[in-house]
Order: sequence, then C-alpha cells, then structure tokens
Amino acid sequence: METSIVGVGVGITDRFRTVVEEKIAKIQMLASRAQRLDVKVTHRVYRNGRIPDETVELTLIGKGPVVRAEATDGDKFVALDLAVDKMAEQLRRAKEKRVDGRQHPRGAHFEKESGALEGIDVQPASADVLHAVATGSVPVQQTEEEEYSPVVIRTKSFDAEWMTVEEAVDRMELVGHDFFLFVDVRTDHPSVVYRRKGWDYGVIALSTQAPPSQALAS
Repeated sequence: METSIVGVGVGITDRFRTVVEEKIAKIQMLASRAQRLDVKVTHRVYRNGRIPDETVELTLIGKGPVVRAEATDGDKFVALDLAVDKMAEQLRRAKEKRVDGRQHPRGAHFEKESGALEGIDVQPASADVLHAVATGSVPVQQTEEEEYSPVVIRTKSFDAEWMTVEEAVDRMELVGHDFFLFVDVRTDHPSVVYRRKGWDYGVIALSTQAPPSQALAS
C-alpha cells in the first residue's frame, strides 16, 4: 500500500515516517484492497494562549468508498495512534456488518415486489426546517480567527452524491459517523441516514410540494 505523508506548519521527520509505516500494518490487515493511505499532519497555534496542538488526518483510498479518520493531541505521535485506532475500528465495524448481513439479513432492505423500503423509519422534515434550510437562517458561527469557545462548530462542504439508502448505510459505517447525508437515487430527495440501536437505521428525507417562497406566500 502506497503511503503519502504531508505536514502543514510542521516538518515530517524520518522517525515519524518510520512510526507511520509501523502503525499502518493494523490498517492493512483490515483493508487488504486499499491502494493508498494519505497522512496529513497539521500544527495549529492559537492567539488566545491555548496550547498548540497537532491534528493527524488519515484518508484511505482503494476499491470502494474512501475512509477517513482524524485525531488531535499536543503530541503528533499520540494523535497518530488515536487516528489509526479510529480508522481500524471503522474498518472492523464495516467488516462485521458485512458478515452479519450475510448471515442474518436485517435492518434496511428494499422489497422488489412492492417497491417499499422495509426496516426504515422515513419521516418528512417539518415546514420550519425546510424554511430554515432554504433561507439559510440556521445560525452557524464562522470566523477567520480561531477563538476559544466551549462549543466548537466546524463546517464542511461536499459534492452531492446520488445513491440508494443501502449504499448510504454502508458509507456511513465506513466513515464511522452516526449519520450520512446523501441524495436518494430513487426519489431525488436530500436525505440523511442515521444509526439507531444495534444494526437498525433510520432515514430523514426532505420533501416539499412547492418552493419555500410560494409556501410562505400562501
């Protein structure tokens, strides 16, 4: 497996490269089809007296969905350990889910005969939520300088991906999140699949009969 290591605001030493090669053996055992692992180390210095820290981001690329994991610590070696453990757990969960799904099919599945989705709670978003999303009135704090706050808000933008609910569930397990945002290929509606208890999942879909401006005018 090819490995790429880059540093942002920090130099990458030979010792760190050696440790990375040793640590990724755990990932290779769980992802034998992986082709490349990108390692990004970011050093952050804060102006408010907060202690600088190091963030290690791992991106695993191969035949299948991209798998990501990251961790932050004052020591980049500790952050590396934490990120590797996170990615290994994500890969392990995905592997266990595939085995469990073959042996005991349950959770989300599509009934070809009736065209219905079984084992999934689908609930439309309220008119207030649709209006907030459409008008951008959801409050999100965005500042150029990182200031101390007990609540950390991070924003990320991704290109829309059309997929089935089943594919979204698999992708969510690989990235290790409790939810996954996608566009349902069967309905063209923006949707979120989320984890419930055990291997049960739910889906929240956005749907509206008229543009928000027309709905508010009426």
